[in-house]
Amino acid sequence: MIALHLPVPKQVEQYLEVQAQLPHSYQPVGATAWPGPVKGFNNDRLRVELGRGGGDFERAKAAIRRWRMFPDGWTQILPEAVPIRNNEVVAMYARSLGLWWRNACRIVYVVDEPGRFGFAYGTLPGHIERGEELFQVLLDANDTVWYEIRAFSLPRHWLAWLGYPLTRYLQEKFRQDSAAQMQAFVRNPEAL
Repeated sequence: MIALHLPVPKQVEQYLEVQAQLPHSYQPVGATAWPGPVKGFNNDRLRVELGRGGGDFERAKAAIRRWRMFPDGWTQILPEAVPIRNNEVVAMYARSLGLWWRNACRIVYVVDEPGRFGFAYGTLPGHIERGEELFQVLLDANDTVWYEIRAFSLPRHWLAWLGYPLTRYLQEKFRQDSAAQMQAFVRNPEAL
């Protein structure tokens, strides 16, 4: 769960083989699709403007397809280039206090419709938290492109409870950094 360095691909593969067989570590699975808060969890939301028009919307969709909403430098999705489709399992690594924290997630649902694209993934037992997170981009009737994150979570591991203020700070930092990275990619398509 905690390491000084990111693992080699074989270690990630072995870890995900085990996690893929396990159920989600929370209920209700799929609740980020609901409009309101999920009772009994911390509910978080961020929505930022990315740009205007179909071109910006397509660039934002491409960024999500490539998992580029994860902030460079302190987060990493492994294996890289996992397709965005139901039931795909990934390891999400986050760096804090000089250590890499390994977390397992499974894609719960995918949204791919006119004016809306994204997915939600939920935690597996190999995650320090329990809950679900939705990443989506929207093109509204005014031709504005939005990036939205909706999540509900609670600490699962004792270290997350012990460091609860730090956990909440890192969740907020992730949302802010993710939004900034999405804005940068929409402005600079070559960065993808």
